[in-house]
Amino acid sequence: MIAHVSGTVTSRDGEILVVDVGGVGYEVTATLTALSRCEPGMTVTVPTYLHVREDAMLLFGFSNDAERRIFRLLLGVNGVGPKLALAIVSAQDPDRIESAVLLGDVALLSSVSGVGKKTAERICLDLKDKIAGAGGASAGSGTEAPVAADPHREARDALVALGYSVTDAEAALVGCEGSTGERVKAGLAALGGGRL
Repeated sequence: MIAHVSGTVTSRDGEILVVDVGGVGYEVTATLTALSRCEPGMTVTVPTYLHVREDAMLLFGFSNDAERRIFRLLLGVNGVGPKLALAIVSAQDPDRIESAVLLGDVALLSSVSGVGKKTAERICLDLKDKIAGAGGASAGSGTEAPVAADPHREARDALVALGYSVTDAEAALVGCEGSTGERVKAGLAALGGGRL
């Protein structure tokens, strides 16, 4: 297992980074967050996961250990390969993915390109206990199960009910705080469509 690579970024092309480590260039397929932090010429340390197949050894890179942990959990879901797992981790931050799994938020997961409703449902089903058992984002620390309302999800669902796509609604709600109503107002303003 290659846990990380530390060296100089020699190139970045699409989702591929090449990191020079002691004269050896490691090709790393990275998340969008990791790519945004790695410019050619920079010295970086990239957490990685080595995926071994019969015909290839692929190195995947992440911006932090939380992204790598979610990626590894996703690989344990039947039907989710490394490319799809990387797409999910690139599309949403780890806390949001954990929250979606714990709350059964199929809409958020299926908003990722390549993730259908059945795959999203399987991800929620397979990972709920693993994430809750590991003290996931919404798992809570007490003895009661976390069934509290999620203002972000409620606001997103309200925007979707008004005809916006899940992806557009999620983008409009980035950085929104407050109650569900306040988030809906802010989301509508960001979408350029609302007078509430």
